[in-house]
Amino acid sequence: MLFLKLVEGDQYRKSIQSIERTEAIVVLSGMLSLHEMDGEEYVEWGDPDRFFAGIALMKAGKATNLIFTGAKMPWEKSSRTEGAVLTDYAADYGIPYDHIFVSSIVANTADEAVAVKKIIQGNKIILVTSAFHMPRAQMLFEKEGLEVVPYPVDFKSLTTDSVTFMDYFPNGQSLAKTEMGMRELIGRLFYWLKFMIN
Repeated sequence: MLFLKLVEGDQYRKSIQSIERTEAIVVLSGMLSLHEMDGEEYVEWGDPDRFFAGIALMKAGKATNLIFTGAKMPWEKSSRTEGAVLTDYAADYGIPYDHIFVSSIVANTADEAVAVKKIIQGNKIILVTSAFHMPRAQMLFEKEGLEVVPYPVDFKSLTTDSVTFMDYFPNGQSLAKTEMGMRELIGRLFYWLKFMIN
C-alpha cells in the first residue's frame, strides 16, 4: 500500500548481524490487549513482532539489558502494565529476570522516552518498534538525549513490487491501515508543532 509506504518513509528491514551492540534494547508497547475476568488475566496479542525482535536481539548478544515500557491507559482495568506481562514472556524465552526492566507507567511515546531515560545508565539504545512508528519514536527518544539505533519491524506496506488487480479492490484491512497511517501522521504533526512552539 503506497500510503503506508509513505508513512514508513525510508525504514527498511535490517539483519540482526548488522545491528551494533548497545547498553539496552528498548521494546515499545502497543502489541497487547490485557483483560481480567473473575480474577484471571487474559492476554490478546496484536502484532508480536516487537516482542520477538527484542528477544532475538538479546539472544544475539546485542545488549546486556532488555527494557519494556509500562503502557497502561487510565481506563484500562488490567492490574498489570504491558511491560510487566512481556517480562514474564521474555523470561519464558530464556531472558534472565535480572536483565529485564520495565519503565514506569506510560500512556504515549513521549512518556516512554522520558521513562526509559530514567532507567538506563548510558545513552545509546537499540529501539524496537513498528516501521510506521519509528520516525516519531526515534525523534522523541533523541529529544531526551538518547542515541538511537533503530530496529524497525512490523512493516505494513507492500513488501513486493508485484501488483495484481485485487490490489485495486477496497477492503477492510486497507481501510484499517489507512486509519493507522493517518493517526501516525497526526501524531507527528502534533509533536512537530509542540517542539516549534516550545
